[in-house]
Amino acid sequence: MDIVDLREFYGSKLGLATRRSLAARLRPRFSGLTGATVMGLGFPMPYLADCVGQPAAQLAFMLARQGVFRWPEEGAVQSALVDECDLPLLESVVDVALVVHGLELTDAPQDMLREVWRVLAPQGRLFLVVPNRRGVWARFDSSPFGHGQPFSKPQLSALLKENQFSVVSWSYALYFPPSTSSTLLSAAPAIEAMGSRLMQALSGVIIVEAVKQVYAVATGKRARRLAPRGRPALATAPAKGAWRHP
Repeated sequence: MDIVDLREFYGSKLGLATRRSLAARLRPRFSGLTGATVMGLGFPMPYLADCVGQPAAQLAFMLARQGVFRWPEEGAVQSALVDECDLPLLESVVDVALVVHGLELTDAPQDMLREVWRVLAPQGRLFLVVPNRRGVWARFDSSPFGHGQPFSKPQLSALLKENQFSVVSWSYALYFPPSTSSTLLSAAPAIEAMGSRLMQALSGVIIVEAVKQVYAVATGKRARRLAPRGRPALATAPAKGAWRHP
């Protein structure tokens, strides 16, 4: 899906219901971000607007294959078109990263996560929102979560561990079907409440929070310097003729 498809989806009734459901799960996790540097990657704008309070800096990076548009509509531009495996940021400058419609759409998830790890500060937080392989949403292309590569919880856990992230928490959303029926959409909040209690494994998306880990690197055994125990003395020259043959 390109940027036009994504904007049209989030402007539809199904998109608005999706936005409300995901924002309800993300908002509590994004509390206390005043003064933080927040980076969104993929199509994060709806959730940056709904969940993030007053950060020191906020960036919305969109994948090169999708396209880009100006965001926000007023004020300084905070959006840019990027290569998700080569972000235009220095190392360790981001406090929180939110990836929505990103990991499942990239051809190189390992490289993408390594690049996110690079720009995150030590102990920086990463939030991934990805389609659940076992859920209904991954089976229908009527939403962005029906495109790309869905993931299971074990797959995400292994992928994060390989790229030096420690999982902090798991949460789930989108239990109502990706339907445009007004009746189903009006019942979405009740379905979400019931699904979160009874059938987490069948959610439409998985939301995982992880922390960047920085491990100490062993540099090898340090060489031990040996110091003389006594005070060094100069050897005296042999007496004249001492080495002469008798």
